[in-house]
Amino acid sequence: MSPPLAIVSDNTALPYGLPNEVAAETESLSGRIQRLQAETRAMAVQHIQILEAAIDEVRRLAGEVAGGGEAYPVGARELARQMLGDCEGRRRALDAIVGRAVRA
Repeated sequence: MSPPLAIVSDNTALPYGLPNEVAAETESLSGRIQRLQAETRAMAVQHIQILEAAIDEVRRLAGEVAGGGEAYPVGARELARQMLGDCEGRRRALDAIVGRAVRA
């Protein structure tokens, strides 16, 4: 027979055993804002890295199609060449913007 179940609250991580609602208020509003802003900036950096990776992938694929020879229609190769140039320019612009933001 299994022992009877009991509800046990774990207040050891909270200051002075306060309920969660009160413990959450111990972080100052300005401290919370700063923490959330730091988290937001970190997430923005991750998002930009994902965008950069996507641009790099499009650039790679466009290069393959642009240089793919007669297997690809002429219009597709030309469009891919244009995309290749666009991607390179956009990536440089993004790098410059991110560089300025990091230095600021």
